[in-house]
Amino acid sequence: MRQDLRFAIRTLWKAPGFTAVAILALALGIGANTAIFTVINSVLLRPLPFKNPERIARISALQPGLHRFPAMTDRDFLDFRKQSTAFEHVAAYSGGPLSLTGIGEPSPVHGWAVTAGFWPTLGISPTLGRTFVPEEETAARGQVVVLSDRLWRSHFGGDRSTIGKSVNLDGTSYTIIGVMPAEFAYPAGADLWTPLIISIEPGSSWAYQVIGRLKDGVSIEQALAEVQTIAARFKTDSKQPLTASVVSLHESVVGKIRPSLLILLAAVGAILLIACGNVANLLLARGSGRRQEIAVRASLGASSGRLLRQLLTESSLLALCGGVAGLLVASWTVPLLVRLVPPEMIPRIAEVRINGEVLAFTMLLALVTSILFGLAPALQLSRAGVAEFLKKSEARLISGQRLRSVLVVAEIALSLVLLIGAGLMIKSFVLLRSVNPGFHPEQRMVLSVNLPFSEPRTTQQLTTYHEQVLARLSALPGVMSAGAIDWLPFEGPLIRGTFSAEGKPHDVTRFNVSKPGVSPDYFQTMGIALLGGRFFDQHDTADSSSVTILSRSVARRIWGDENPVGKRITLEDRPKPKDWLTVVGMVDDVKQQSLAEKSPIPAIYQPLPQVKRPFFLLHMAYVVHVDGDPARVAGLMRARFREIDPNQPIQLISSMGDLVSATTAEPLFYSRMLGSFSALALLLASLGIYGVMAYSVAQRTREIGIRVALGAQPSDVFRSVIAKSAVLVSIGVAIGLAGAFAATRVLRTLLFEVTPTDAATFAGVSALLGCVALAATYLPARRATTVDPMVALRYE
Repeated sequence: MRQDLRFAIRTLWKAPGFTAVAILALALGIGANTAIFTVINSVLLRPLPFKNPERIARISALQPGLHRFPAMTDRDFLDFRKQSTAFEHVAAYSGGPLSLTGIGEPSPVHGWAVTAGFWPTLGISPTLGRTFVPEEETAARGQVVVLSDRLWRSHFGGDRSTIGKSVNLDGTSYTIIGVMPAEFAYPAGADLWTPLIISIEPGSSWAYQVIGRLKDGVSIEQALAEVQTIAARFKTDSKQPLTASVVSLHESVVGKIRPSLLILLAAVGAILLIACGNVANLLLARGSGRRQEIAVRASLGASSGRLLRQLLTESSLLALCGGVAGLLVASWTVPLLVRLVPPEMIPRIAEVRINGEVLAFTMLLALVTSILFGLAPALQLSRAGVAEFLKKSEARLISGQRLRSVLVVAEIALSLVLLIGAGLMIKSFVLLRSVNPGFHPEQRMVLSVNLPFSEPRTTQQLTTYHEQVLARLSALPGVMSAGAIDWLPFEGPLIRGTFSAEGKPHDVTRFNVSKPGVSPDYFQTMGIALLGGRFFDQHDTADSSSVTILSRSVARRIWGDENPVGKRITLEDRPKPKDWLTVVGMVDDVKQQSLAEKSPIPAIYQPLPQVKRPFFLLHMAYVVHVDGDPARVAGLMRARFREIDPNQPIQLISSMGDLVSATTAEPLFYSRMLGSFSALALLLASLGIYGVMAYSVAQRTREIGIRVALGAQPSDVFRSVIAKSAVLVSIGVAIGLAGAFAATRVLRTLLFEVTPTDAATFAGVSALLGCVALAATYLPARRATTVDPMVALRYE
């Protein structure tokens, strides 16, 4: 083996061009696979960093469609915690933005309120201090907080004496009792944790996420049966039964992203196969030039097995070098890939890194590739006898040419599948970006805040606060208008609920609407079109008649083509006479959370002064319409707000264009990934076609010379070479179209307004691949037309 290795090194060293091209092709294929596997290993394969994570489950018992995540109401959770016997520990939690003050600049942080069972359920202990105890789930003793390692280091300098100090959250003082380990980040993005105080109040209900640790010997199926039994006893006002579910915590965290990551893995797997096909072609072509060497070694007594071992050693050495180079490619690609991933798109993305498991995968991949691209050429060379080598068997040459053609056809087919997948994603992204959101995001800047719950303010005080902010922002240089809305489109959650229309049966209005409160100039500032009636104005105050503006979809759904202005609706379940709102206008529908919404969420707007509950005025987004680049006023907006309220952290400051773009970040990421992979596949396939056709022309030099000597024109020779390439391309395209027709169906959930079998994409990409493939044949075909008959007749 040592002798084989030394000989393989000398052989490859004497052919630097061949070696460099082969290693480069393998490095690209192995590097891409290693990078994607690094993500899959960290996200999908590695267990969650908790104690016995396979025993932790997410629990839900909720009415279908009531909440956007699996949850359980507060009352039901308390009953479930008392009755459950399948779980060793259960915990509820709920999160949201908080304002951290008293430590330098006011900062927005993401806090999670959790019950005391949260920590034993996850099996996590703090690195400093302690966590909550059940007694701290009461208002009297619940003002304690546990910090994340990240927040502890960024705001407290990693000082161990932080334990016992106080910190202000939303204006309330909390005592720091613990710091969690650096690797602990659940739920994702958590900065701190406070005790969840569940207080049941008449007429109110909150939904919490719930997790539980299964007892030893209890399966997920047994736990689900218990949850279903207990949920059947829950009291509910709805006729719909509660939907109970119990899934592993790992599945609930990564389940949604698994199909997308596997699609990317399949794409880079295809690239590796194309790279192996190219290297196999190079080995076959090089093997033809080594006929004399192999014949001599065979004549000296080398058996077929001995020759096979030598040739496989060479291919294994190539694969090893390709694996090492691929690891270098991956070490550069993985950090870039992590940076390109949109925020919150891939869970656990912060844990992605190359480790021992990835190194083992890379080496195994190198071993497999050495077999994939080295076995066929090695078998072909090692099995031929001495006489067959010396007489340059025409049959064997034809056999080798056929094998190379088969490999090229396979490369073309795989490339076409990737190109069509990328084409579908790119077309989907272009269509998504062309969707009209219902407003003009250009030249709009947004600043939003979350006012603390702990500071009791009346609706009048909150309205006055927002009016003061708007007045100061409107006075900034370059600002043409300013408006406010409690929850801005594309910013976050919406306040939604039902309503009633005067004179209409309840069945007609039985659908959810968003219920934003807006300032008088909000619609004009956002560029939302008025379709009838009027906008709100300064006369719509708390003391004037209650009014509303409807979005088009609400008005059309209730009154059809009838003018809604003058009609009356109410947002209350049991309305008093003053609770009826008169419709004064109708505006265009607005996309609320994503450009990909099949239909805009219907909206019923109220003037901010007429919003009755202070809770709905605590979060506010201020929008300014700027004459020019909106980014240039960001600093002025921040400074002006600081003058008004220096202790209130700014939750968000961004252009509306960036907010809209954020909703398309995920399809853009997939388009970039598949586009890059397909471009690489196209390059490799083109090189494969070029290599095969160049070798074919070299093999046919004598034949071409004879044809020219007998009167064949250069154009005839050119067409002959192109025709052979066209046959290979046509077969590859046909196979690729069939493969793409089946494979692209997995992209269905990622596409917008594009079918997985979009005819225009299939045709356009096939034409593109055909043109590129034929272009790769041009140089060999051109070279064939320059063959000198006298030289060709002396060939070999």
